[in-house]
Amino acid sequence: MKSGLQRRLLLLLLAPLSLFALVSIYFDYEAAGNAALQQDQQLRRLAPLLADSVLAPGRTADDSPVMLLAPPVEEFIKARAGFAGYRVSDAEGRFLAGDAWISMVAPTTREPEFHSMEENGVTYRVVAQRVRTAAGELILQLADGSDARQQWVRSVVFKVLLPNLILVLAAALAVNWAVTRALRPLLALKEAVERRSPRDLSAIDPQSTPSEVRPLVASLNRLFALVNDQAEGQRRFVADAAHQLRTPLAGLQAQVEAWAQAAMAPAAGRQLTLSADKIMALRSATRRTSQLANQLLALSRADASHMAGQPVHRVDLKDLCELVLALHLDAASAKGIDLGLEASFAQVSGHEWLLRELLGNLVDNAVRYTAPGGTVTIRCGPLVAQGAAGEAQVFLEVEDDGPGIPAAERARVLERFYRVPGTVGEGNGLGLAIADEIARAHRAQLTLEAAGSREGAACGLRVRLVMRSPA
Repeated sequence: MKSGLQRRLLLLLLAPLSLFALVSIYFDYEAAGNAALQQDQQLRRLAPLLADSVLAPGRTADDSPVMLLAPPVEEFIKARAGFAGYRVSDAEGRFLAGDAWISMVAPTTREPEFHSMEENGVTYRVVAQRVRTAAGELILQLADGSDARQQWVRSVVFKVLLPNLILVLAAALAVNWAVTRALRPLLALKEAVERRSPRDLSAIDPQSTPSEVRPLVASLNRLFALVNDQAEGQRRFVADAAHQLRTPLAGLQAQVEAWAQAAMAPAAGRQLTLSADKIMALRSATRRTSQLANQLLALSRADASHMAGQPVHRVDLKDLCELVLALHLDAASAKGIDLGLEASFAQVSGHEWLLRELLGNLVDNAVRYTAPGGTVTIRCGPLVAQGAAGEAQVFLEVEDDGPGIPAAERARVLERFYRVPGTVGEGNGLGLAIADEIARAHRAQLTLEAAGSREGAACGLRVRLVMRSPA
């Protein structure tokens, strides 16, 4: 982690420094080009004055002409002593006067022509021109060794590259020191997390970390809380399952063991005859155990914290109600219960199999606890009143005219394995708990209320789920 931050910081520092260096080199190059242009213009202006410095021809064709350097030319050469010179040659290029080290380059026209030459490690800028003078046609050359472009190379090395290199090295040392100091709290946090026991999911104190790291600590604390809730839910589920399954399984085992001993008795002859009552009792116990196992599995799969990250799909509530109605129609008919449907078109975003499990548990409870000849109604549709944020809402409900649930008990019946005292019939106390867990997984709330009144007392039960309708 430390080396990764160091590399990133160095790259982030080197990138702008390199950009600044390139910009500086570009501007230095432009300045050198302007200086070189001014140098060429100066040499162009001095070339005619050098021609005017030739006063007369020599005594012979090979003698130097009579010359008196014009003051601007003389000042130019003196100001650049050792780095400037001139050469006078005849029309054929033979040396007549000046500095012989200036190489002869004959111009092809009568216009000033420029070229560069190198002498003793110095680059000279030379102007050459063929002109008519008092001594006849001559070739005049004027050289200047103070080439701005040559100086520009030294400027780049000493004014740009070297300072930036020193700055980069200093920045590397500073970044190494700064990162080492700045990462101490983060490294301490990493070590503290690594030293933790897998069972230690307590929150980290955000005040002991830098402000920049506190959002990360807050996210870790939320993750710890979520994992802790899931682990606690699993522990509670395992404990509840073991407790609830122990009794019916023990009863089944005791009954089967008793029958096995009776069949092994010598008088039985390894044969056992069971009455219809015993067979029905065994079937009832087996069904209850199977139902309990299925409900426990559904409760585990419907855990709200587990389903929070699962993808949702569009669910048609009317089709869902028709499907659940068909599944429970036989059980309702066997008790003479009028199972009806009042459904309008409504859709929600959710998990279809979970909503089917929720509605199935509500209808199963209603049919189970409604007296023969009673009525159970499944409803769904859009709500006329909108939600607090103005979004459209839909509802799903099951209403019966059974004994209902007292107002004081309606909050507790949503707890796992809780049954209202005095409740008749078989049950595990999981139907409404599963429905409530599925409702929370869909960020909705299950409400229980009396469906009507009988002789001044509340009766029946209406269980309603309100959800947001998808756009």
